[in-house]
Amino acid sequence: MRYRVLGKTGIEVSTHCLGTMMFGSVGNPDHEDGARIINAALDAGINFVDTADMYSAGECEEIVGKALKGRRDDVVLATKVHFPLGEGPLGEGRNRSGNSRRWIVRAVEDSLRRLDTDWIDLYQVHRPDHTTDIEETLSVLGDLVTAGKIRAFGCSTFPAEDLVEAHHVAERRGLMRMRTEQPPYSLLARGVERAVLPTAQRLGMGVLTWSPLASGFLSGAHREGRPVDLTTGRARLTPHRFDPAAPGNAAKYAAVERLVALTEEMGCTLPELAVAFPLVHPAVTSVIIGPRTMDQLTALLKGAELLLDDAVLDHIDEIVPPGTDLYRADGVWQPPSLTNETTRRRPPGDRAAAA
Repeated sequence: MRYRVLGKTGIEVSTHCLGTMMFGSVGNPDHEDGARIINAALDAGINFVDTADMYSAGECEEIVGKALKGRRDDVVLATKVHFPLGEGPLGEGRNRSGNSRRWIVRAVEDSLRRLDTDWIDLYQVHRPDHTTDIEETLSVLGDLVTAGKIRAFGCSTFPAEDLVEAHHVAERRGLMRMRTEQPPYSLLARGVERAVLPTAQRLGMGVLTWSPLASGFLSGAHREGRPVDLTTGRARLTPHRFDPAAPGNAAKYAAVERLVALTEEMGCTLPELAVAFPLVHPAVTSVIIGPRTMDQLTALLKGAELLLDDAVLDHIDEIVPPGTDLYRADGVWQPPSLTNETTRRRPPGDRAAAA
């Protein structure tokens, strides 16, 4: 396994990061099996483990904590905060989510307890929160570093403009900076190449990318002209992303067929190509792989030495041009400027060119 320094933190991490979202009730509910998979990844040279408090409502963090018993000092452990974990006495998520000091101070203690550790190496803000001033978020995260509860902090799925704002606020206010960004990036989702990755690189941020298999679209199980089972897995949760009859999906299936043909020429599998691809970008430090079973982990690790030459990359660029999103990853944050129509529409009486 190859290792790279995570941004400017001085922390060396493996180029494969073990993502654990599929451990717990939403994926593999067997805690012992989850621990075996985690330890097999560590034995293979992975020293970077990523989880989140909202994965299986905290159960995933508990599985990770159990698995790291006796190995904690050798592991770079990352988790995330932002999403609500369930219903509270005042309503679901009320003051129990977001990026406020009030919530983060509470959430980090809960994560430390579930992970059964005294510190978190990388604490990430899972999504932007424009109801909270970024200065508030940076301030509390810096306090947690000073208190020794976390070693560094970063963000996940932030647009480029929010990365720049966080950097400038930290600089103006004398606060600690976001050290990492965790964006979705795959053969079918290359939009982050336009601004997010170049911005992170200019700011000296480490980058760990998620969803290299495009939520299973690049697993090899979904092919053009074949029946699609929309009752299981990710296809059940988001059938519109996999239904061949849905608008926009034809281009994804056509691209997959061309990518499969490329892998046949290369002598590798589609998942192996998919996991190798993000690591080619100079801004990317590590790619998150999220197996649910031991067989999936073994298959993904098998392609760790896959080298993509310029001819292969040129071919990929022909199939999915740089900066193009054929597939939009689940849960990608959308700014209020898009989700709130009042930010895009003037009042009715002020829309015409003349009164």
